[in-house]
Amino acid sequence: MHELILHHYDASPFAEKARLMLGFKQLSWRSVDIPRMMPKPDLMALTGGYRKTPVLQVGADIYCDTALIARRLEAEKATPSLFPEGQEFVVASFAQWADSVVFQHAVSLVFQPESMAVRLGKLPAEVIKAFMADRAGLFSGGSASRLPAEQAQHNWPGLMQRLELQLQREEGEFLFGNASIADFALAHPLWFLKGTPVTAPLVDDYPAVAAWLGRVLAFGHGSSSAMSAAEAIEIARAATPAALPDEAFADANGLQPGQRVAVSATDYGVDPVEGELLFAGGEELIVARDDERAGRVHVHFPRLGFKIEVR
Repeated sequence: MHELILHHYDASPFAEKARLMLGFKQLSWRSVDIPRMMPKPDLMALTGGYRKTPVLQVGADIYCDTALIARRLEAEKATPSLFPEGQEFVVASFAQWADSVVFQHAVSLVFQPESMAVRLGKLPAEVIKAFMADRAGLFSGGSASRLPAEQAQHNWPGLMQRLELQLQREEGEFLFGNASIADFALAHPLWFLKGTPVTAPLVDDYPAVAAWLGRVLAFGHGSSSAMSAAEAIEIARAATPAALPDEAFADANGLQPGQRVAVSATDYGVDPVEGELLFAGGEELIVARDDERAGRVHVHFPRLGFKIEVR
């Protein structure tokens, strides 16, 4: 049994989502700290080009995107469930909306000059310039575009008032009753906003929302211990990828196992990962690739939000 290894950095909102899901599951995991911006040579050895944060490693299997990481954690430990029985569609669809729409608003609000001055104020000017250029590159070439700050500010009260009303009337302590992937997907953009006094009132001005967020954050991060990137790469090299899912290969566009393909996100961070297509299922795509440092690895992607192109 291989350890769960999370490649992440502290300030990443989506990494916080993954850490909270690990805490919700009360799982132990190893923590590999990665750079906030490119280049990320150690991560690239495992993913083959996917640059977003976080990435979950289990031996020689590399899981990209928190939507799929959630399903891998569910397979690791079934209870408590991120996808409660009878609510699977509702919570997964809500999570997809929160990860895109709410996160897009949060990014726009956080990246306002007043907020960034607090977040990055102690860094040298050349580092700030490089960081902003890196983030501009991250959002280049995909379907997601930066929401104008004025529009984000205009929309935000409507989003929060809806959430405030839902939480005031909800019978349980979490969205849809029991805690689920929906809570963690909505929590991480709000956690991002709570990072400075400039944007924290956008959450704290809504009492039911603030109280709910406190309950979600109280799940903590589970039990973690540090691991170096070199150790993680050596684990991948020494391991054999897990068996493919017991599910029929299904691709509506006629792709077949063994074809050389490139898989990439469609919204942002669209850097392609090239390899041999091994599996296409209802939720998951798997590509095999060989790396000089990491050896033979299987890179896993969610089907939704990603595309496959034949090479």
